Amino acid sequence: MTKQHPGDRSLGCLSRRSVLQSTAGLLSVPFVAKATAAGAQEKLAGSGEVVAFSWGGPYTDGMRRAVYEPFTEATGIKVLDVIADNAEPQVKAMNQAGRVDWDIAYLQLQNYPAMHEAGMFVPIDYSLWDQESLEGVPSDARLKETVAVVQWAEVLAYNQRAFLKGGPQNWVDFWDVKRFPGPRGLEAVLGRHAIQFALLAAGVAAKDIWPLTDDKLDRAFAKLNEIKPHISKWWSSGGESAQLLVNREYVMTAAFDGRLVGLIRQGVPIKLVWEGAYLGRTHAAILKGGPNSANAQKLIAFMNRAQIAAAFTQATGYAGPNTNQLKHLPADLIPLLNVNPENAAKTISENFTWLAAKRPDGKPNGDHIQERWQAWRTQ
Repeated sequence: MTKQHPGDRSLGCLSRRSVLQSTAGLLSVPFVAKATAAGAQEKLAGSGEVVAFSWGGPYTDGMRRAVYEPFTEATGIKVLDVIADNAEPQVKAMNQAGRVDWDIAYLQLQNYPAMHEAGMFVPIDYSLWDQESLEGVPSDARLKETVAVVQWAEVLAYNQRAFLKGGPQNWVDFWDVKRFPGPRGLEAVLGRHAIQFALLAAGVAAKDIWPLTDDKLDRAFAKLNEIKPHISKWWSSGGESAQLLVNREYVMTAAFDGRLVGLIRQGVPIKLVWEGAYLGRTHAAILKGGPNSANAQKLIAFMNRAQIAAAFTQATGYAGPNTNQLKHLPADLIPLLNVNPENAAKTISENFTWLAAKRPDGKPNGDHIQERWQAWRTQ
């Protein structure tokens, strides 16, 4: 399975150090102290450990600093992280072997239904959550057996130095190579992101993007044929897209928001365009049969608290879904985040239910789209 999330460990031309420096800001000690104050100790206190999946690289460094270390300080529970590109294959293998070594895994939601049917997860214990978490995390991000841990967006981003009189405002402009000349970038890995952008460029209304039926795919690929000669490089990692934009090898590109937030706050002249951005979430699940399920419930509850979510956002550049974190974030950071209601209103949310649904031939819609994408890319 190809890696599908913004926290990928492949940093492209960005060094690990430069990516860490480009995050929205290091977590300060006073902030940690405030975020881990009373409340967690009472409801979430425990002992022992919990084994949690992570992607490695700058994401895990930020997660340790903003979530795991404060969690251990507040509760007495140690967090052991296991690193992999994708959790699903290993979760399935552990389930089949009858030996589950992890407690928490990350999922792309289109993979959830089949894994749920196989009985791989336990329900999330929302009674451990504080009221601010329950109110701040949207109900569609709090499912019975999974909860969102990262909310990410693939946006249109451009280098302002390339367009001194104003840059593109939407995906129609991305396709307008006469008004906005210059090399462009699109993601190579997951086709449905570029397909959404192509449909918007073709005039399809945001409310009509999903489901991605075959007639819409035909329309999208016809539109993609127009822009294909102007894509100077199809990027395969979030770090790569960011570096090519910074280096002006792109004048504009589709890019994951979290990769650019820190650069913008450092003064790099990059502009994010939220209109028509692809909004997705990565969810966490507690594995049935895991060695420390009770502690896993406590970690899930802790990481979704508003102040911890704010610390996570500052440490990684990516936002957790708890909108109450906005009360605890620097004012200059809020306009750059997908959890800002003003930005979120312009995005298009991924329809994971439809992606997971099966076609008449038994193939999931998501797999069908990806096969068409890969065939088109190699033409």
